[in-house]
Amino acid sequence: MSKQIAVVTGGTRGIGRAIAARLAADGYRVIVAARHVPVDCAEEFRACDVTDAAAVHGLFAGLARIDALVNSAGLAGANALDDDDALWHAIVTSNLHGTYYCCKAALPLLPDCRGRIVNIASVLGLRGVADQTAYCAAKHGVVGFTRALALALAPRGITVNAICPGWVDTEMARQRFSELGITPETAAAGVPTGRIVTPEEVADAVAWLLRPEARSITGNALPIDGGGLALP
Repeated sequence: MSKQIAVVTGGTRGIGRAIAARLAADGYRVIVAARHVPVDCAEEFRACDVTDAAAVHGLFAGLARIDALVNSAGLAGANALDDDDALWHAIVTSNLHGTYYCCKAALPLLPDCRGRIVNIASVLGLRGVADQTAYCAAKHGVVGFTRALALALAPRGITVNAICPGWVDTEMARQRFSELGITPETAAAGVPTGRIVTPEEVADAVAWLLRPEARSITGNALPIDGGGLALP
């Protein structure tokens, strides 16, 4: 049997980069999709803006089949309701519409009984933060979409799950630390386990969800947040 094929969007940095590297190490043929050509990506790369439905269609049109889709592309940003609407639309389009476009284009290529979809959401898809209205709305949407799509695809034996990371050691998190005026050490002190999650830990969870042993795990939103959601 030929190598299993995984498409990872947003796979050139942060969590997506760690996922692509982990799946390649596990023996997948990994196709990384992102807007900008990476400097050091060892996997196959295809330029694609997930907010462009036609570009997403083109990404998948050239493939005969895929075994797994990991939607990691996304955009974060603090916004208030009196801000310009452009940031709201950019965040929602990138995180929610992009996930939808990719799933829709991938569905005909996923095999029954073993196809896998993993959407990277956020703990902000499970709770709210005052200055993150667009990001919370988008990630809540990703979680809801994940649950609905899991039910729709259950008869085909295709699983659909979301992973909801808390603080992860990425450039995006460091930008947020700067907005909040805190250090990584301060952020870690607010996590019950006392540490920030690594991108590799998220990648480990994705790799497990793609395994045959996870075939009955579907429609779930798995937090990886060091216990933050357990706090009152």
